[in-house]
Amino acid sequence: MATVVELITYPVKGCAGTSVDSTHLTPAGLAHDRSFMVVSVDGVYRTQRRDPRLALVRPTVSADGSRLTLASAQPESGHGALHLDVTTSAPRRDVDLFGATYRGIDQGDEAAAWLTDLLGTPSRLVRVPPEHDRKTDGLTPGTSGYADSSAVHVLSRASLAHLHTRMAEHGAPPLAMDRFRPNIVIDSLPEGCQGEDWAAEPHAEDRIRRATIGAAELGYTKLAVRCAVTLVDQKAGARGGPEPLRTLAGYRRFSAGGVVFGAKFAVVRPGKLSVGDEVAVEEWGDAET
Repeated sequence: MATVVELITYPVKGCAGTSVDSTHLTPAGLAHDRSFMVVSVDGVYRTQRRDPRLALVRPTVSADGSRLTLASAQPESGHGALHLDVTTSAPRRDVDLFGATYRGIDQGDEAAAWLTDLLGTPSRLVRVPPEHDRKTDGLTPGTSGYADSSAVHVLSRASLAHLHTRMAEHGAPPLAMDRFRPNIVIDSLPEGCQGEDWAAEPHAEDRIRRATIGAAELGYTKLAVRCAVTLVDQKAGARGGPEPLRTLAGYRRFSAGGVVFGAKFAVVRPGKLSVGDEVAVEEWGDAET
């Protein structure tokens, strides 16, 4: 067994995450996760790959999803917080996510102006419509909002610690967990607890096929292929040097292409999640690397 040590939801795709002590795991992931997305005026999704300043946007959403607040990580720059009443009744528009067409509900000119000013490029904000019916692929099918693919990204502290050891071999400093934008961070059982300490093994999450956490159940979909977003300093909103991709390329190359770090999961059974919940693996498999 292992325990959940952090839960992070990302209300606006590509923007900063919010750590929570407990939340509800919906069929589309942690409550409100990637339920909003910043797009160009033509409806094409924005990502930190091209717009690293998205990391400076600190969104929070009310429990019922009716209110969204956008704040800047650099308020001294003059970007005050914007409080929005979320609309689900406005006309739908087409939006592009990795070349696939979905629908979005535009959240109005005030949000568009705030984001355009902070990002320095014309932008709009859209919300997933209630009738959103996206199908995600992988070993366990599921759904998600505007996430890159599957609903839930799981990463262990042991995997990050092992990466840091590898990076230190050529003088690179450690990186914060937020570089990898996980939803669920897991760690070993607290000292004194009984159980198999599989979470102390780096990349054990790659081999999980079914797991129960709290009242919820997850099913493995795929490994998390990493991209240039991991090069973005999430506090500064700017792209840094070659790490962690340089080091990952030395030992985490994926046979299907790219480098991998962490695992993606679909929601098999929704339910409440809390920090401190035990992660009970019901089925193991072989790592795909």
